[in-house]
Amino acid sequence: MRKIKSNNAPSAIGPYSQAVISNGFVFTSGQIGLNPKTNDFQSRDFEIEANQVFKNIEALLKDSGSSIDNVIKMNIFLTDLSNFDKLNEIMCKIFDNDNLPSRSTVEVSALPKGAAIEIDVIAELAK
Repeated sequence: MRKIKSNNAPSAIGPYSQAVISNGFVFTSGQIGLNPKTNDFQSRDFEIEANQVFKNIEALLKDSGSSIDNVIKMNIFLTDLSNFDKLNEIMCKIFDNDNLPSRSTVEVSALPKGAAIEIDVIAELAK
């Protein structure tokens, strides 16, 4: 097991690793829409926040030797399920329709720092 520490994604806000590599897979911790330079939200607009989450995930995957194209499973947490359609639109711009990962999306009552969205992923290492 190898722990990943990236300066290109927000630092952990608790006692955990940003990501871990094990047995050819990258496991990210949940990412919220924090700007990695400030560790704060750039905007509280859902679409801006969600796009930042994906940028953070892409940075972690790149620094781990993987990419967004290698994501096989996503867990998505929303504080308001009415953002589900907006999330789908954002994902359609990020993922190739022939290479969609499996996904769970659930509504939760709250997320750290008042985030509207949190995502963790499992990805294969680049071959």
